[in-house]
Amino acid sequence: MIQFSAVDYGMIAGFVALVLFAGLYMARRASKNLESYFLGGRNLPWYFLGVSGMSGWFDLTGTMIITSFLFMMGPMGFYVEFRGGAVLVLAFMLAFTGKWHRRSGCMTMAEWATYRFGTGVSGETLRGITAVMGIVSTVFMLGYLVRGATLFFGMIFSIDPILLTVAILGLASVYTVAAGFYGVVLSDLVQGCIMIVGCVIVSIVAWQAVPSAEVLQQTAQQVTGLTNWTSSYPAWRVETPAGYEAYRYLVIAALFYLLRNVFGGLASGAEPRFFAARNSREASMQCLAQGLTVMFRWPLMISFAILGIFLVARLLPDAATTERVADFIHEQTPGLTANTWHSHTGKMVHSPELADPRTIAGLQQILGEDWKRKLLLIGPHGTVNPELVLPAVMMNTLGPGVRGLVFISLLAALMGTLSGVVNGASALFVRDIYQNFLRPRAGNRELILSAYLASAGTVLASFYLGLAASSINDLWSWIVMGLTAGGLGPGLLRLYWWRTNAWGMAAGIFAGGLAAVLQRLFIPEMAEWMQFSLMTIISTLATIVVSLVTKPTPAAVVEYFYQTTRPFGWWGPLARRLAPDMRAVWRREHRNDLISCAVALVWQVTLFLVPMQILTRNWAGVWTTLPILLAASVGLYFFWWRNLPPADEIVADFAGQPPQNGGLGAAPARAES
Repeated sequence: MIQFSAVDYGMIAGFVALVLFAGLYMARRASKNLESYFLGGRNLPWYFLGVSGMSGWFDLTGTMIITSFLFMMGPMGFYVEFRGGAVLVLAFMLAFTGKWHRRSGCMTMAEWATYRFGTGVSGETLRGITAVMGIVSTVFMLGYLVRGATLFFGMIFSIDPILLTVAILGLASVYTVAAGFYGVVLSDLVQGCIMIVGCVIVSIVAWQAVPSAEVLQQTAQQVTGLTNWTSSYPAWRVETPAGYEAYRYLVIAALFYLLRNVFGGLASGAEPRFFAARNSREASMQCLAQGLTVMFRWPLMISFAILGIFLVARLLPDAATTERVADFIHEQTPGLTANTWHSHTGKMVHSPELADPRTIAGLQQILGEDWKRKLLLIGPHGTVNPELVLPAVMMNTLGPGVRGLVFISLLAALMGTLSGVVNGASALFVRDIYQNFLRPRAGNRELILSAYLASAGTVLASFYLGLAASSINDLWSWIVMGLTAGGLGPGLLRLYWWRTNAWGMAAGIFAGGLAAVLQRLFIPEMAEWMQFSLMTIISTLATIVVSLVTKPTPAAVVEYFYQTTRPFGWWGPLARRLAPDMRAVWRREHRNDLISCAVALVWQVTLFLVPMQILTRNWAGVWTTLPILLAASVGLYFFWWRNLPPADEIVADFAGQPPQNGGLGAAPARAES
């Protein structure tokens, strides 16, 4: 087994010390008040927030999943990640939903519900349900991160991967709890720079490892069976190993995931980084920084996939061998399940003296003397587990020093995601449950303490869910296609339909979320397309029906929202009351926003594809995709950049109570600085 060198361990220790120092250094500044703690005092520049946002997208578990699809399918695996990993929702947040939410002046999505629907019983009920569902979603998201972390650490260290994951979560929680949003952003900046350096280094290693495009294709075909592995255009049908049959009809899957992203993108933007922006202009601009920096993730992942192809070809050239190993282990350990497989095999590798000697002898006979490295790659279905290609490449292909730097990059990706997710859940609990319902008169010290406890509770609750999952792809697909789909209907209607009210949205969120959780408990094998369709339909119908049978939102509240947010959609009764010149200005803004969104989608897809085409030596693809990327860049300049809101745009200053006598004639409270 290849282990870390002293240089690697020194780099890891230095990184941990740096992260802790950054978090503790910002603790005093963050504890001034809740706005400082959760939003950094709304004084952080857009490029800081953009790089911090990149760290949130660049999570370890997601990187392992996407690498697995690129390993199985080549660059075509990119289209599977239209479901979430390609972060296509960025185009919508860049174009309009980011600035819409910043114009509210709110701190959290649940508080935004009061801004949209008022402070009556229905509005407060919605605020509570939104906060609870947001926390539930966070727990499941952390569970997904925990599952990926245990697989990652289990392949590398002899220490129990669960204990290591606890330690990393504890470290991330310390600086998140101590320094709040300031610490999250500052740590994300440090970690983001490390990630980008790691991406560049691994890309160079992969480039040097490929003798030619022909050799890469031949080796990939030997390992995966694909005759067009280096192609970057989606094939109608792609061969996949057991457990991934849902993605074989790639074009259909990609189109379906694209549709899901359109729905998700239109409902996006209610994130702390948008509420924390200095103004609505910078709320949009940070998305540009996120897109440009998260681009580095794709050459990193295709590089791991390329190196994984050569590694598997060297270690496990015969597929029949992996099948024999899986059958043998299942015979030796009856009842072994997919979610305990890698914990079991990891213990045999790292502590063979504690295993049955006959099992070890059998594995040595099948796999040879190098059985430990080979066994860690084999999954419960008798195939190479593509989710473990990334850590296998890191430990078996990269040299000392480089191995440590890449490990730090991936650890930074894990911790960056953890800190942002934990901070968001803590904000929901403190601002929208504890302060709003339980302790309205709580002082600042008490609120900060409750934030500490909320963060710890969220992390602990995630462990059970993460360890119970059979695979990280299984849990991720449910989060994206089931749980979040349960909120898509009300999420869309709140922005685009004037008649949506608080009772309707509360009913939609509750019905969709409950249906998703029940499906996970009782019908976990349900296909992704069915999960998405069912949860979206349930949440949408519940929102519409309950909105129509209950009283509409008070006119002054909905008019104030419409004036300050300036959305498009089904707002006819309010739009007709605008002055003709104002209506023309809004229409021009909406037209540019929609064009910008379409152009940004093309820009983002091609921006991610070009580096992968270069690394796979697909020059025909490069010369096709690069001109499209350049044209989309020009389009973004004319339709988006030149039409960004001014930095001194007048927006709302919402502090929990929209003016009840506001409306289309009410002036917003302040100008942003």
